[in-house]
Amino acid sequence: MNVLMVLTSHDKLGDTGLKTGFWLEEFASPYYRFKDSGFNVTLASPAGGQPPLDPSSEQPDFQTAATDRFNKDSDAQQQLASTQALAQVNADDYDAVFYPGGHGPLWDLTNDANSIALIENFYQASKPVGLVCHAPGALKNVKAADGTPLVAGKKVTGFTNTEEAAVQLTDIVPYLVEDMMLAHGALYSKSDDWASYLAVDGNLITGQNPASSEVVADEIIKQLK
Repeated sequence: MNVLMVLTSHDKLGDTGLKTGFWLEEFASPYYRFKDSGFNVTLASPAGGQPPLDPSSEQPDFQTAATDRFNKDSDAQQQLASTQALAQVNADDYDAVFYPGGHGPLWDLTNDANSIALIENFYQASKPVGLVCHAPGALKNVKAADGTPLVAGKKVTGFTNTEEAAVQLTDIVPYLVEDMMLAHGALYSKSDDWASYLAVDGNLITGQNPASSEVVADEIIKQLK
């Protein structure tokens, strides 16, 4: 099985002067779930090359067995440093796609034409599409075959308004994932802040927050097997 992981190329947290990017645990945990299941994993990003890492995700409180493993894994680090450009990716080569979060996707993947087309292709081919935390924002401009928002009428989750408020970025982000989902007619649901929570609607698989990255990966693995 071939799994594509799509990471952000955006590193600026609005006009704050602070850095953002992808969230380390939301990449590392699914990456090793896929690898340990014997899947081939390809990494891609809008710009190609090294995607920016959200420096906050390197804080001690956010380290897990998977992040520790990644920090000792020179092969994985080299793979991350040389992601493919999204424009060069052919969806037909892969069996599933997974989007790690971090705040970066709200700025670039939301509006990236290649990412939008990729998700539409995977979804319409009935291949698993997994997104976690802020990455469900990449669904904002994705359409169903009939031209309506893909998330309309579908069970989804994503980073909550209260979680965004807790990290004090409500006024910094370009939009709130929860509000966007509801505005697009999604059947949005959530659990307690920071609790692992999964929403599955056919081959569309979304997770609420960093604690949900592994269960999204596990659901993709289950569907592929």
